[in-house]
Amino acid sequence: MTDYQAARVSLGIRLRELRGEAGLSGRELALRAGWHPSKVSRLERGNQSGSVEDLRTWADLCGRSETAEGLIAQRRSLETHYTSWRRRLSGGNQARQQNAVDLERRSRSFRIFESVCVPGVLQTSAYARFMIQRAVNLYGSPADVEEGVSKRLERRRILDDRNREFRTLIWEPALSMRQCSPSVLVEQLADLTDSIRRGRGGVGVIPLAATLTVSPMHGFWIYDDSRVLVETIGAELCLTDADAVAHYQKVFGELARSAVWGAEAVRLVEGVRRGLAAEAGSRGEGAGGGAGSGFG
Repeated sequence: MTDYQAARVSLGIRLRELRGEAGLSGRELALRAGWHPSKVSRLERGNQSGSVEDLRTWADLCGRSETAEGLIAQRRSLETHYTSWRRRLSGGNQARQQNAVDLERRSRSFRIFESVCVPGVLQTSAYARFMIQRAVNLYGSPADVEEGVSKRLERRRILDDRNREFRTLIWEPALSMRQCSPSVLVEQLADLTDSIRRGRGGVGVIPLAATLTVSPMHGFWIYDDSRVLVETIGAELCLTDADAVAHYQKVFGELARSAVWGAEAVRLVEGVRRGLAAEAGSRGEGAGGGAGSGFG
């Protein structure tokens, strides 16, 4: 049973409790509501969520009108699909990346904000390898790192599809965050610079010194203005509630106004890259030597 299904079953259990407390049979409640008897059964078993009006009717008929708002809030929570990383990665990193490929193929509009790393669709193989290995180490997922990297690189192809619209925001600290060795990061930033120059991914960078009207609390991806994916330490959240999506759209718009684009974004990324290249050189690392640097 998925977390989403479990939440729907939980709502059904609460509905059954209210009906039992009111001394109503399922058939009696359905008759008073003007529903088919099977609807009561579907709602109580979690096979159907019910509309907001259904829940109000249920509460009223059970003589517990005051519980309606709680039921509605519980229903709205179903619009947030919560999947723990242990569950999400149980099938391996290749399967996780395939899920992303499938979702991205179905989507036409992308609004991406990342505050701690370069987004997956813009990652080089060496950078992706470090990121996926970190997930294996943290969550104890199957160690199919190379398969995961291969599938993540497949996602890059979608950037060249002219039928899709990308706007990507990266907060400046993500450019220098040591998710990997300096040499791998240098290579990644060179690739990112090339993407900005070519217009791939619609990339803008939010300078650390920029004045922000909203707080970039975490990264998020908005798909077709109807779905938001948020990665937390413990789980992946998928939000489809219209109000929740609207808030993320507003935050993205505010962050975009603080970003730099085009040549200015290139200058910012290149400045970070040159500093890291100097550091890598002082350590004896070649600028292109990160692909075989290992993990850590």
